[in-house]
Amino acid sequence: MTDFAQLKNMAEASAAVAASCPCDDAALLAWQPLPPTLELDQFEQVGSLVDDPYDEPTFAEYHPAGTRYESADAPIAPRYYPYNRCQLARCVKCGRHYLRYTEGGGYFSEFRIRALRPQLLVDARL
Repeated sequence: MTDFAQLKNMAEASAAVAASCPCDDAALLAWQPLPPTLELDQFEQVGSLVDDPYDEPTFAEYHPAGTRYESADAPIAPRYYPYNRCQLARCVKCGRHYLRYTEGGGYFSEFRIRALRPQLLVDARL
């Protein structure tokens, strides 16, 4: 599992990337399905926020300022849903970091992705 300090370092490194890249053009500021303009193999897994793969993490979300899951300014709180189910990915073309997980519903599963932004990181306790 990636700890908070490592996560913050990845987020800051990502924010420092100035290169133009299709992953940045996609504006993945809020959770969304992987856009058709991006390929899954454009990203490599570099970490995980899953604490224990044999334990069911909480579905509680962290929104103290009234944001919602789909808000671009929603906090990134690793112990809360959906971050506690996330893998950390890095774009192989530019080095930016992203959070990704698979959303499962009654009859579907969907791959979701969001940019890892340092200003939104919160080390909130459950």
